[in-house]
Amino acid sequence: MATVTRTHVELVRLSTPLLPRLVPAATFDAFGWCESDWLDWRRDEDFEVASATTAQNPAGMAFVFVADCAYLPRELARLHVGALATPDEWALAPYGIDDATDELYQHRDRPRDVLCLAAKNLDALVWGLHDWCHFHNHGPFDSPAWTEVQCDASALVWLWQNRALIGLEPAEWEGRREQLLAVARCRFIREGLVLDEALYSAERLRALF
Repeated sequence: MATVTRTHVELVRLSTPLLPRLVPAATFDAFGWCESDWLDWRRDEDFEVASATTAQNPAGMAFVFVADCAYLPRELARLHVGALATPDEWALAPYGIDDATDELYQHRDRPRDVLCLAAKNLDALVWGLHDWCHFHNHGPFDSPAWTEVQCDASALVWLWQNRALIGLEPAEWEGRREQLLAVARCRFIREGLVLDEALYSAERLRALF
């Protein structure tokens, strides 16, 4: 008889308070349009922290719908996060992050009332938190590099704030900070801008919590 491996799915409520605006005012047309307070995160016992954070889309991540949201593009959640979702659950299509940022704002749907995050590894959790910031702060996306600074900073602060729940060591957090800084440098170079690297200072970010 074949052995069936069952995955234990844990639901962790992460604290995600709104950060102060760290970027030029024109970056957003509706900064903090919706109060950010928490995010429900699905994880399993195989959650791993080794995968590096780069500019590439992460594997093992999906925003799973917890309420009907017909105006957003969807795919079966199990295609992206396996047993972190049931066979009939739907998730925001990976290409739909920008759609969600715009449409949640237009419909005034609070993100946590519509979505939870399933993330199988630390890279997926980093980008999930980054996107969670997008969903609460609408902008015309005329200055992508600056927009992403706010989202990077939010992800890093929320990781630090929730490190005990996540099981994240300070050195692992520092590694993610350095990796996101490297990604940010490339964004600013592409746009012909100069990045103020003090925005990614560990001391400055931790002081926001």
